[in-house]
Amino acid sequence: METQELEQNTGAPTRGRYEFGFWAVAFTYLVVMAVSTAPSPLYGLYQQRDGFSTFTITLIFASYALGSTSSLFLLGHMSDWFGRKMVLLPGIVVSASGALVFLLWRDLPGLYVGRVLGGLSVGMVSATATAYLGELHRRSKPQASMHRAQLASTVFNVGGLGVGALIAGLLAQYVHSPLTVPWVVLLCALGVAFVAVAAVPETRAQVIPRPAYRPQRISVPVHARGQFFAAIGAAGIAFAGLGLFTGLAGVILVESLHRTSLALAGATVFAVFAGAVVIQFMSIGWGRRTVLMTGIGLMLAGVALVVLSAWLPTPNLALFLIGGVVAGMGSGAIFKGSLGTVMMIADPEHQAEALAGLLLAGYLGLSIPAIGLGVALRLVSPKMTLLGFSLVVAGALIAAAPTLLRADRARDSVPAANLARMPTSESPATLVATPDLVVEAATVSTSAQSRTVRVESKQAG
Repeated sequence: METQELEQNTGAPTRGRYEFGFWAVAFTYLVVMAVSTAPSPLYGLYQQRDGFSTFTITLIFASYALGSTSSLFLLGHMSDWFGRKMVLLPGIVVSASGALVFLLWRDLPGLYVGRVLGGLSVGMVSATATAYLGELHRRSKPQASMHRAQLASTVFNVGGLGVGALIAGLLAQYVHSPLTVPWVVLLCALGVAFVAVAAVPETRAQVIPRPAYRPQRISVPVHARGQFFAAIGAAGIAFAGLGLFTGLAGVILVESLHRTSLALAGATVFAVFAGAVVIQFMSIGWGRRTVLMTGIGLMLAGVALVVLSAWLPTPNLALFLIGGVVAGMGSGAIFKGSLGTVMMIADPEHQAEALAGLLLAGYLGLSIPAIGLGVALRLVSPKMTLLGFSLVVAGALIAAAPTLLRADRARDSVPAANLARMPTSESPATLVATPDLVVEAATVSTSAQSRTVRVESKQAG
């Protein structure tokens, strides 16, 4: 059984339609990712209104991680069989369903359901949109390199995650109905995305006869297990490092820096994602070893600045934000280098399965620290929690660095076919299908925020 892309023929879409499709899918990718992080600056409002604990917020986030991980492995590869639009359009619908739940069902069970739906949509859309962007780019600009598609898949993925928190924070801070307006705006954007994608040409033919269903497999390269586990370990650390920062951002802003603005909470999360995007552009053309070394240094420096900002006699907001940006850059670089290593060592026929293992490690690094932060905050102060988790992340990164960098040099055991496919300055590794590069700011705002923003009642529409 074979799959093949749709061939151009008489009456086929023009390059202009494929170009329109490229930007329509990019916009859709950004909006769906934005919806996934929009709750971040709003959790404190739900918490203050309903009185649940910070630990409950971390469990809400864990439900999102469960949804996105399950979707990635159960549904993310289905567009190879059914076509890109047949998976992307339902993914938009699922995202809209999650937003509707947040809009209409504001009790605690609704928050869990909304986050699970949001996670499911991200798993469906991220892998599909990444592949769709590449195919649309090739058809609209057949003579061009793949740089634009690779960078777009990163910028609109990671950038969307930051934009969602920023928009929700700004709207919640300055509009009359902070638990209504952000979701209405995002639902309108999803509606535009659905209509636009419906007009995009298909680039992937359905597989006939359709294969028997199976979940996405995870493959470990037998010839390079050491390199593989070093790479996925680094990916988990990168995600955990960002989770450390964003998971405590809201609490530190309120309790240590005495900043209660929801707009600032959203902007803080955006700054971390922005750092991860910037490093993708800065590191084009760098070798993987250079990317990894830079990422490790930036991650350690960023975490140190964040800890210092909270422990100074007079806590410093500017230092806190700078540390977050630097940590975001470090995590983005570490994950990019880890991705390049897996792409190099994976057998060609099992590359997607090896990347699935990398993403699984990232999700574990994303969710486990988030829950751990919630437990720690019940026992010690935010400052002590920040210090302790920073030491854990820094220690794990330092311990993994020698193996990771040595693995980056170890090329003798790598098949020649894989070396030929290695990312170079002409084909940079990108963040492919990474639904949540960083954990949400799950603990943003407590009672202090309720003094600055009017919270809607449960009956408000």
